[in-house]
Amino acid sequence: MKGADLEVTSDGKAYKSYLAAPASAAHKAAVILLHSFNGLEQGYKDLVDEMAGAGYVTLALGWQTFDKQPSDDVVRALVEDGLKTLAARKDVNMNAVGLTGFCAGGRYTMLLLPQMKQFKSGVAWCGFPDSGGTATQPKPPADFIGDLTAPMLILHGTKDVASSISSIYSYAQKLDAAGKNFKLTVYQGAPHGFLLADSKITDTYASRDGRREMLNYFGNTLK
Repeated sequence: MKGADLEVTSDGKAYKSYLAAPASAAHKAAVILLHSFNGLEQGYKDLVDEMAGAGYVTLALGWQTFDKQPSDDVVRALVEDGLKTLAARKDVNMNAVGLTGFCAGGRYTMLLLPQMKQFKSGVAWCGFPDSGGTATQPKPPADFIGDLTAPMLILHGTKDVASSISSIYSYAQKLDAAGKNFKLTVYQGAPHGFLLADSKITDTYASRDGRREMLNYFGNTLK
């Protein structure tokens, strides 16, 4: 299943993105994907193709097209316009749309899932639940736990130096205390960004199992 490059317009700017969809014209679930801080690498495009092959219309938004570290408001506006892009398609069931992200994109998944009720579930890879407190990132995702209503899967490695596993355990404890619907899968020995290496999807247990976990989770929650 091969996708194609496309542009998603947000605030008058055309963001370089990538979309793949199953051949069937029937209504189907969709996913918005937010790449890591290293950009929309080929590995993420390959993953979009893989997800389309599994039955999901998948849109990877190139949120760094104009700025290496845009503000949270800019990213949220782009995600909203990504949803509009999906809504304009005849093959998307807008009542079954998920959100996933990696690294900084994992943070955005944790941050936006509680705030944007259009998403029915989310999968956060290697995210940063406590990252915030700056002009461009005023609040960390952990501040929005009370607003979370959609189920969330968290995928993380124990050897993640950029985002420590202890911060993920703390975040999970807060989610649990708040009675939120979540699942945490931890990969012993996996580093930060374990999905990709040299811009390609890695052939490791954590990468293979994480992708399987994500597809199974969306399969159970995007109905």
